Amino acid sequence: MAGLSLHSVKKRFGDTEVIAGVDLKVEEGEFVVFVGPSGCGKSTLLRMIAGLETTSSGRIEIGGADVTHVDPAKRGIAMVFQTYALYPHMTVAANMGFPLEMAGLPQTEIDAKVAEAARVLHLEPYLQRKPRELSGGQRQRVAIGRAIVRQPGVFLFDEPLSNLDAELRVQMRIEIARLHQQLGATMIYVTHDQVEAMTLASRIVVLRAGRIEQVGAPLELYHNPDNSFVGGFIGSPRMNFVKARIIRRTDEGIELSAPATGLAKLIAQPRGASPGEGTEVTLGIRPEHFVAAKGSDATLAGQVSVVERLGGVTYVHASLGDGTMITVETRDDKGFGEGADARFGIDGSKVFMFDADGQRI
Repeated sequence: MAGLSLHSVKKRFGDTEVIAGVDLKVEEGEFVVFVGPSGCGKSTLLRMIAGLETTSSGRIEIGGADVTHVDPAKRGIAMVFQTYALYPHMTVAANMGFPLEMAGLPQTEIDAKVAEAARVLHLEPYLQRKPRELSGGQRQRVAIGRAIVRQPGVFLFDEPLSNLDAELRVQMRIEIARLHQQLGATMIYVTHDQVEAMTLASRIVVLRAGRIEQVGAPLELYHNPDNSFVGGFIGSPRMNFVKARIIRRTDEGIELSAPATGLAKLIAQPRGASPGEGTEVTLGIRPEHFVAAKGSDATLAGQVSVVERLGGVTYVHASLGDGTMITVETRDDKGFGEGADARFGIDGSKVFMFDADGQRI
């Protein structure tokens, strides 16, 4: 395995800059996940690391060696794509061993490496089958096995589970997590699904418009987002955002109000220096951080539009007086009928505040 470093890496297509000076260090054995909305540059960045896209400027190092302009086959990486890209006329064993055959390895060595990869991925009963005889999850495991046999320094995954159904995605997430534990390999994984990122990553890299917004452990990003973009992207359902205004500073913290949403008074604690009185801010409230309205000093008022009852948890979707939609997580959905007026209590100690530019206050 090997570490990876990106130094001021940029990518341009003509006059359009799609990767805008990325700096990142991935340690040996880390599982790093790139997340972000469509078009943010995560797959382009992965393809640059693989050598499938040229680097306009900057430097890429793998295992301490500069590979910025090195041929993809000589970078010591193996890539697993969104599509399985298996040869339909070959058996599972032949598909997995094909890269080694092209490298000129003796057949006995190829057989040994394929057998070991099949053991790790539980593919031993399927080695003589053709891809058409396999399920989607089994085909993706074959594609991963083809990468494993090469024993690369870095594994690259480009949205490998997006073609699978929901149940298979959960199973394959577990398989990939287990694989990382077994191999201890350096892995870089691209996805738009933040649930995959939260469950798989040692660290998450949140990208937007070709720039890194924040890097950190999954729960670090969840509990301490640097800005409203990261706060809204990490977490499912997403964070709620409500406009409010700073009324005054008190000994307890900052007093805020948002009459249009029914919020008469909320005391919150800024993370650093706070804007002055009268400044409009955005409050970030996670669905699970609402509390019972009865006995709460700070409440939002809205009309319930949809109630999602999922068994152990219920999500109440409501429209506030200013038209803002919020999602509230509750274990007790009594009193939340569709079309009914309702009040939702807020725990001020768990409210995030963001300025006009979306930066955390």
